[in-house]
Amino acid sequence: MPKALWLLVIGMLINVTGASFLWPLNTIYIHEHLGKSLSVAGFVLMLNAGASVVGNLIGGTLFDKVGGYKSIIVGISITLMALIGLIFFHGWPTYVILLIIVGFGSGMVFPSMYAMAGTVWPEGGRKAFNAMYVAQNAGVAIGAALGGLVASYSFTYIFVANAFMYLIFFIIAFVAYRHITTTHTKQTSVLNEAKPVQDRAKFAALLMLCVGYLLCWMAYVQWQSTIAAHTRNIDISLAQYSMLWTINGVLIVVGQPFILPVVKFFAKTLKVQILIGTVIFILSFGMVSVATTFTHFVLAMVVLTIGEMFVWPAVPTVASQLAPKGKEGFYQGVVNSTATGGRMLGPVIGGLFVDFSTIHTLFYVLMVVLVCSLIPTAIYDKKLKKVYQDEMITKPVST
Repeated sequence: MPKALWLLVIGMLINVTGASFLWPLNTIYIHEHLGKSLSVAGFVLMLNAGASVVGNLIGGTLFDKVGGYKSIIVGISITLMALIGLIFFHGWPTYVILLIIVGFGSGMVFPSMYAMAGTVWPEGGRKAFNAMYVAQNAGVAIGAALGGLVASYSFTYIFVANAFMYLIFFIIAFVAYRHITTTHTKQTSVLNEAKPVQDRAKFAALLMLCVGYLLCWMAYVQWQSTIAAHTRNIDISLAQYSMLWTINGVLIVVGQPFILPVVKFFAKTLKVQILIGTVIFILSFGMVSVATTFTHFVLAMVVLTIGEMFVWPAVPTVASQLAPKGKEGFYQGVVNSTATGGRMLGPVIGGLFVDFSTIHTLFYVLMVVLVCSLIPTAIYDKKLKKVYQDEMITKPVST
């Protein structure tokens, strides 16, 4: 990998490690420490994710207009100020306000990081995005493991640790990212022919793919919200719940040498890769619907992790292939906004289901939602391919 990509990978690792001290425990903190219902907790997470959606779009647009360095520095600065505020003010409703600001600031960072990864190593294809994905989940493993331990002493220490890690991230970005230059050179493929007539079809394909991506995230995020509260109801400790996310992150990091050959063998295209991963998601929720012990949840998490190793790196890779020149940041912003939208809608919908029905009903609904997500994923590029074929048919033959 190029040195510039290594710098981005290190930054992503530190960024997500800090964030992972807090985000797996948000629902538990709001529900148990602030005394709010799961529906209220879901609504708070929805506000946080909604702010992140706005941040994603602004951050991606800023990348295209002023470059990745400035957009990342602005996003980190906003987030860091809010995290410092959380150390001293984490009661109700201040916690909600600062969490919204954190969502907006951190939302600005992610699309720029992914867009930079794609442009500094365009010939790497999915490898660049996979490297960022692995770094992100290594951060999840480290942060979640330490977060559960730290929270058992005091939640205030969680806020301190989060702010400290983001300060380190700011220093790295400020010093190292200033000199990273990006290139808009792309590999030629059916999906990235630089023809204006295809731009609308490309964006339509991206939006169709993002419909399936949104539904997947709405299901996946239940592990961070309703399932988190459910584990507490069946006497699984806070440390054990955090360990589930540690297992998730560790598997993603150490499993790369094993999963990559499997992906290449079974998934000849990125579309097939996403479809296979979604089916694995469905299997994992079938397992968690009957889970009653920590061991059962570990097994379900292992299956879930395998599914996300197929899906999550593939979608930003497709977005990078689809993006016309000069729109890389915007397209990554749309993808990140979609993921954040799933994290926004999932907790509040899941919380309402649990409050007015049962957690098991929610599991069955989630499996249906994942089945539905297969449809837009399967057909997202159908119109784009037709546009390309029509152009080839009508293209004048040179003499």
